[in-house]
Amino acid sequence: MSRLERLLNLTAALLTATRPLSRDDLHERVPGYPADDAKGSFRRAFERDKEALRDMGIPVVVEPIPGTDPPVDGYRIPRDQYALRDPGLEPDELAAINLAAAAVQLEGLRGTEALWKLGGSPVRATTDQSLAAIPTIPALGPLFAAVSERSRVTFSYRGEVRRVDPHRLSFARGHWYLDGYDHDRQALRQFRLDRLEGDVSVGPSDSFERPPASGAEPPRPWEMGDEAPLEARLRVDADLAGWALDHLGPEALVATGPDGSVELALRVTNREAFRSFVIGFLDHAEILAPPELRDDLIRWLTALAR
Repeated sequence: MSRLERLLNLTAALLTATRPLSRDDLHERVPGYPADDAKGSFRRAFERDKEALRDMGIPVVVEPIPGTDPPVDGYRIPRDQYALRDPGLEPDELAAINLAAAAVQLEGLRGTEALWKLGGSPVRATTDQSLAAIPTIPALGPLFAAVSERSRVTFSYRGEVRRVDPHRLSFARGHWYLDGYDHDRQALRQFRLDRLEGDVSVGPSDSFERPPASGAEPPRPWEMGDEAPLEARLRVDADLAGWALDHLGPEALVATGPDGSVELALRVTNREAFRSFVIGFLDHAEILAPPELRDDLIRWLTALAR
């Protein structure tokens, strides 16, 4: 059994315990530890695992076990300190999260524990070969906590210090992204996490209010950038025209071709996000204008092919 599996087992035991568990209880309940503790091997392994969980932000607390005389210390993970606020997921939404977790290999423990925090359950894949590997990076843990606790964050991005109210983390095209309100730009912005410079500073919890839900559509990723705005014209084949219109709304429609294709207009201030959107159509979309956006995509694809 790998150490990751043992850490997951230990987390599950401490999280579901109805009372603090002693070291002896954990030695008996958690698989993966040395069976014989004559030389203190279990104690040393447990102490390392306990500190590893704390380093990852999991609150392992020490409390006296009720009814013991003399008092014996036990360990547990308080649910109210560990779990996120209830996001109100429906059973089918939670099932979709479990399915997604089973289809990918999450690098490191945080990805799996995030599923537990959302109310899911550990998923064991039926095969050793997953469909994809989702990377974790150092900034992901602090930002995940900041999103859940509504804590303002400060970080350096492209040489500038940014103060952001984090609203959402997402993973697309092999990269993690943060969406939030940038106080220095006084607008919603999207940040690619592997381009953050240095550490993320997390402020106190409940330091901002998420914008209330409204009938208005939130800005799209290609509209959440600092670049000079451009109006892009995109043609989408008939095969995917319906999906594109459902996604962008009828106001994006410029013209409909005789073959069922559509020409769409998009306001772009984040070229990388726009490029990712276009690539999602594979060979069913073409950038018509402006030439600089079309050339940008060609250069990127050419470099990728090389």
